[in-house]
Amino acid sequence: MNLDKDLQSIQEARTLAAKAKEAQLEFKHYNQEQVDKIVKAMADAGYKEAERLARMAYEETGFGKVADKTIKNQFGTKDVWESIKDLKTVGVIDVQKNGKILKIAEPMGVVAALVPSTNPTSTAMFKAIISLKCRNGIVVSHHPKALKCTTEALRVVSEAAEKAGAPKGLIQCLTIPTLEGTDALMKDKNIAVILATGGMPMVHAAYSSGKPAYGVGSGNVPAFIERTANYQKAVADIIYGTTFDKGTLCSSEQAMIVDRSLREKVIDEAKRIGCYFVNAEEKKKLENKVARGAKLNADIVGKPASWIANYAGFSVPENTTVLIAECDKVGKDEPLSIEKLSPMLAFYTVDGWLEGCHRSIELLEFGGIGHTMAIHSNDKEIIMKFALEKPAFRIVVNTPASVGAVGYTTGLMPSMTLGPGTWGGSIISENVTAKHLMNVKTLAFETRPVNPGNCVTSFDLPSDMNIKSSYQEGNFTKQIEERLRARAGNPSTNPLGNVSRKSVSEKHSALLGSGISEDEIQKIIREFNK
Repeated sequence: MNLDKDLQSIQEARTLAAKAKEAQLEFKHYNQEQVDKIVKAMADAGYKEAERLARMAYEETGFGKVADKTIKNQFGTKDVWESIKDLKTVGVIDVQKNGKILKIAEPMGVVAALVPSTNPTSTAMFKAIISLKCRNGIVVSHHPKALKCTTEALRVVSEAAEKAGAPKGLIQCLTIPTLEGTDALMKDKNIAVILATGGMPMVHAAYSSGKPAYGVGSGNVPAFIERTANYQKAVADIIYGTTFDKGTLCSSEQAMIVDRSLREKVIDEAKRIGCYFVNAEEKKKLENKVARGAKLNADIVGKPASWIANYAGFSVPENTTVLIAECDKVGKDEPLSIEKLSPMLAFYTVDGWLEGCHRSIELLEFGGIGHTMAIHSNDKEIIMKFALEKPAFRIVVNTPASVGAVGYTTGLMPSMTLGPGTWGGSIISENVTAKHLMNVKTLAFETRPVNPGNCVTSFDLPSDMNIKSSYQEGNFTKQIEERLRARAGNPSTNPLGNVSRKSVSEKHSALLGSGISEDEIQKIIREFNK
């Protein structure tokens, strides 16, 4: 019987979610050394194949440029691994209040990951890495325009994970991408949480699925050049940001706001490095082609400036880096004030930092609230005023916004998924990373007795104990961790080897044990009291 494509996609989503869940039920009992060995292998493999995967993504989607996609792939693997390699995600991860509070990590389950066509390979590998770091499985739903490259990126990290000891089937990817299949995946009983990166309709669908979801928002990013700024560096940073991978990052600069005292210097500098300021007629042509009713024409996303100009009906020098249009308003009456996801900038002149502040807020509220903005200034007081007043959760200073917001040129956590907070319709205002994909149990002793009596009141451990160090030294926290992992009757594992495999029928009864035995509890207490 021949099934329609949407029905095939729905069935595939259900099948893959079930396979990932089966593998995750085994993987959840791995210890920290095993998990880290697997995740590092994934990061190393993705980093090694960064350029090849970048080329595949460019050839399949037509977005951006290979060199920048290579950087994104390297960043989404190696940089991300370096940022999370010391994060404890198994067993006891924190001890507080002199042993009265213990924090214990648990995986969420299976992650449904939505991956966009603008950053397909980097986002897919990033999400797989942070998911497995927390002992989750993952099923990826990718954009139809990026099927081959996304599938290949996940094959690379999946093979590396399995060679390093991960259960087979932990990383899955839809091969029949449809809206119906993606919707079925998000609502599947085996899915625990959704990581939604992509267009706003899909993000909203994730929020409506009935499952916990981390979503992104649009990023209509303003960049303000204040009068005390190093204007040459500021211009270079903004142009770098908006041209990086042809503007396909949601944190890419969309508007340049300049203090009037620097206006002519900034214009001259921008022209010197290849920017083209459109005239009134050319601006009108751009508006008609780029922004239709304040909605972005997807045909121009990730295209070079010269291509966009030709598409709009005028010509510019072939080496033009960015198209810049002077604007005096924000909103539907100023079509180029939208998020453009391409090497184009709206250009605003303001009188002083306060007007620059208001203009930045207008742009954020029009299409990027909660996301990102940049300020270029050497006045610390003004920088702080911007930080306090702007409705953006990433305010980067004297650096390109596109790569600063993701953590490439700043101290922010490296991430390919940027939360816009409740202002942007998301529950998270941070850069999403591994710490957001684990559940944390709390063991809490009594601190205010309501009844008298002698009893254990803590584990008598030092406050703010270094869990990583104690784990390496093999003391009590490691033993706790191993017993929590093992549960009653679970097979012991070689810290750097494969977990012993059992049949499905045996596995479910063995791996879901009833807990730590009384003898084990007594042993732990005795060791504490030594």
